[in-house]
This record gives sequence, structure tokens and C-alpha cells, in this order.
Amino acid sequence: MDWGSLAGLVLALAAIAGGQWVEGGQLGALVQPAALVIVLGGTMGAVLLQNGMDTLWHGLRLVGKAFAPQPPFHDALIASIRNWSKTARADGFLRLEGQLSSQRDPFVAKGMRMVIDNVDAETLGSILHTDIDSYEQWERQSIRVWEAAGGYAPTIGILGAVLGLMRVMDNLGEPAMLGSGIAVAFVATVYGVGLANLVFLPIANKLKKQLALELLKRTMLAEALVSIASGENSSVIEERMNSHWQQGR
Repeated sequence: MDWGSLAGLVLALAAIAGGQWVEGGQLGALVQPAALVIVLGGTMGAVLLQNGMDTLWHGLRLVGKAFAPQPPFHDALIASIRNWSKTARADGFLRLEGQLSSQRDPFVAKGMRMVIDNVDAETLGSILHTDIDSYEQWERQSIRVWEAAGGYAPTIGILGAVLGLMRVMDNLGEPAMLGSGIAVAFVATVYGVGLANLVFLPIANKLKKQLALELLKRTMLAEALVSIASGENSSVIEERMNSHWQQGR
């Protein structure tokens, strides 16, 4: 769990609840199930219409990554690349097969299999970079689910407020109910704007940051495997990977 991200979300929600309490308002006034149903249901429906079920589902599954810790990968990656390079130069590509079964990342396993099969460096690089481009396109499309939700939620919140005010208008004959009725109506706007700016858009931006690091990692791996296939010296490969890291992080 990324406790920093979780703390940020809790702090944002606590600030809203604390502001309501400081102003003398009732915290219970912020709890309106009908308004929440309108905002969440309407927003999800709009996002589903825009993106389709597969993209929406994948985007929802990405929320776990937004709150998951992302350990540094540079040192372990460089160590692995150094080991692969030295093994390939000293004993040949076939000796890498002993390390293939331990690779959990399908991208790494695919690249190493092609190196072992003696695929030429140009073809290897083309295939791996095509895989990277496809992965990036799919992930960005799924992240746009959260960006779209951040765009639709405030408008759906206003729609919910209008629906609430229509209900208030039905009770104009009872003045005592008008104030509380209007307050309830505008909770939908609070939900829409709050969810967009405190949840949906921050999650989208966090996922973009994580995607950038993952793309950097895959690019470094692709370049390293191409260099190994070309028979380059391990120290040269390591220096190139460090340059990629310094430039992309």
C-alpha cells in the first residue's frame, strides 16, 4: 500500500468534512445517497458510453496500482542486464535459457527467447518496440477512463442539483422545507466537483506517472536486449542503460 497516496485522499476528505464542521454545518448533511447514486451512476454511464466495457473495466482495475507502492527498479534491472550480457558474451546466447524460466515478466521472457533463438538485432528491436507502443496505447486509453470521469462528474453533479431543485419546487407551499431542500440539492454538486478533483483526476495523474516509469523500464530492457543480441560489451550496455535512466526518470 502506498500510504502517502492514501493519506492524501484521507486528508482531502477530512478537510472538506472539517470545513463543514467549523462552519457549524452538520456532517450528516453531506451524506446524501440519492445524490451519490446520481453522480456515480451518471458518470460511469457516460464513461462507459465513451470507452466501452473492456476499456472501462481495465481502467477500474488500474485503481489498485494508484495506491500500490512502486519500488525502485533501476539497480535490480542493471544487475540483471549485466548478468545477461556477460553470460551471452562468455558462453553464448543458449546459456541464457537457464535464466529464462525465472522471468515472470512476459515482455522480458519474450525478448530473451528471441535473443536465445538468435533473432537479428534489428528485428528484435522492431518487435519489442512495437510491443511497447501497443502496451502504451492500451494503458493510456484505460487511464483516460479516470480523466473522462473527472470531466463528466462536475456536470453530472450540476444535473443532480437541478433535479433536487425541481423537487424543492414541488414543495413551495411548505416554506420550512425550502432551506434544507436546497442544501440537499447542492450536495450533488459537491459530490461531482469533489470526486473529480479529489479522486478521479489525481488517480489519472498518478497512473500517468507510473506508466511513464514502466515505459522507461521496458525501453531500457528493449535496448539492452538489442545490444546483447548485437554482441556489445557489457560495460557499454550498462552505461547506455544509466544514460536512459538519467534522461527518463
